[in-house]
Amino acid sequence: MRKMKASRIISLLLVLVMVFSLVGCKKDSSDSKGDKKGSTGTTTDANGNKKYDKFITVDVFATEANNQGTQPGWFAKIVKDKFNMELNIIAPNVAGGGDTLFQTRSAAGDLGDLVIIGSDGDKLKDVVNAGLLTDMSDMIKTRKNVSQYTAAIENAQKIAGKDGVWAIPKSVSSQPATNPSESGEPTFGPYLRYDVYQKAGSPDINTLEDLIPVLKKMQDASPKSDSGKKTYAMSLFKDWDGNMMNNAKQPTCYYGYDEMGFVLSKADGSDDQSIIDSNSQYIRSLKLFYSANQAGILDPDSATQNYDTLSNKYKDGAVLFSFWPWQGQSLYNSADNTKAGKGFMLVPIKDQKIFSYGCKPAGDKVVVGIGSKAEDPERLMDFIDWMYSTEGIEILSGAGIKGLTWDVNAEGKPELTDYGMKAQYDQNVDQTVPDEFGGGTYREGVSWLNFTPVVASDTDPTTKAPYSYALWDSTIAARATTLTKAWQDQYKAKDTFTYLKDNNQLLVAPGTSYVVTNTSSDIEALRNQCKTVIIDYSWKMIFAKNEKEFNSLLKDMQDTVNGLGYKDVLKFDLKCAKEQTAARQAAAAEATK
Repeated sequence: MRKMKASRIISLLLVLVMVFSLVGCKKDSSDSKGDKKGSTGTTTDANGNKKYDKFITVDVFATEANNQGTQPGWFAKIVKDKFNMELNIIAPNVAGGGDTLFQTRSAAGDLGDLVIIGSDGDKLKDVVNAGLLTDMSDMIKTRKNVSQYTAAIENAQKIAGKDGVWAIPKSVSSQPATNPSESGEPTFGPYLRYDVYQKAGSPDINTLEDLIPVLKKMQDASPKSDSGKKTYAMSLFKDWDGNMMNNAKQPTCYYGYDEMGFVLSKADGSDDQSIIDSNSQYIRSLKLFYSANQAGILDPDSATQNYDTLSNKYKDGAVLFSFWPWQGQSLYNSADNTKAGKGFMLVPIKDQKIFSYGCKPAGDKVVVGIGSKAEDPERLMDFIDWMYSTEGIEILSGAGIKGLTWDVNAEGKPELTDYGMKAQYDQNVDQTVPDEFGGGTYREGVSWLNFTPVVASDTDPTTKAPYSYALWDSTIAARATTLTKAWQDQYKAKDTFTYLKDNNQLLVAPGTSYVVTNTSSDIEALRNQCKTVIIDYSWKMIFAKNEKEFNSLLKDMQDTVNGLGYKDVLKFDLKCAKEQTAARQAAAAEATK
């Protein structure tokens, strides 16, 4: 994510303002807000007595959330009806400041009532040592849903470095670590406007570099968007730049790599490379974008637009290439477009080995815990336990609300309702939610926590099918369109994963709960200096006038970051990459037992 810089004076003022706001603006859970909403929804105990008489507002510090404020809509109604509370989301992604907001709230001694953070970089250990989380050891004993994930709980205990149950990891799985965790489509892959690709003659793409002439043919074949605007084969954005230019990292995943700081580490452990090496996969991506710009197929707005602006271009059919399935497909593959044979599908590069995240029996690095100053920790423990219940997983990891977006058919199999099909797949239509389910629109009511308790490809014990609706036979049959049938005919496969597996084009990184720890402040300071230079030069290189300028900028970048201490950070990242590989190998060995 993009991080904002400020001078020390501004940072100090920010800290002071936020500390006072925390002290003076904490919401009073004893107000009459529940009465104003006109809802009396509470759960009952085993004796039928009301369990939660008092309405409360829960402050949720959630590093994964992409929305901030009071959770609205149908998920809010579920939370209100079951627990007589509302969720006030505090999202660093939206508020700006990132780690600054985390540090400010930590310094004030109150991260939130419910805390969702990454456990890497000693963050979980630090908040536990600072007394910011509640020990859930006694409470969890009586919660049957979450207590069954013993491996995940024990792993979080190990990361915390202190006796007690301080947090529960997300994305837990009952599947072997060597199984792909994705549902339906891989996380990464070259997704092209398949109808335009066919119009251009369906030329072979043997290597990454072959994308340029193929995309040029596609842009020539479809020069105008649906609204008549100029089409570009490729369009980029800056929002998510972190240790490197985010868009330039994506094609490296087509060859089995993923990032570990300034290192690209291959899923099978066979290679770890510095991103600034002249022959690295990262520099290869920058050369790809440079070539695209030279060929006139790179959107000139790439350096200034944000993701939202780019999304509107996808919806209009103004972009022909997508780094991810959930980008192009979700934004353009509407029911009308796919019925007409238009939309994004994976078009394989013949030498690709797409990186896939393996399942993690001990869960992901993101964890949920209860703040040490929470007013009603028992109620929050009940809420966490519900998230890991079958119903909670169906809602947070699966198809949503049973009876609205999905149901069980006469054969006892799960299927999306007509409403659910539109809600989940048609991004151009935001379905209105019936009042009985909370009103508003479907997408605005989706959980803002961005927290999936269990991997969606795991099996729902009540339906005996995956939680993920994308893997249901009924969904695959219902989603058959002119577009998908044309793709199936060409590639002789029922879906993307089948094609990738049958053609040995998937490289699974065995799932582990490895997290980076013992990061010194000196290393982080050096990293922050170096990554700013790397990102700045990366964008300049893409728009270089010629190859000579590209190479000159590359050398300047390398010399500058090496002068800033890049090699010290690289040494640390290489150590972490080796540790991660060892953890993956151990997980793979355990999966074969």
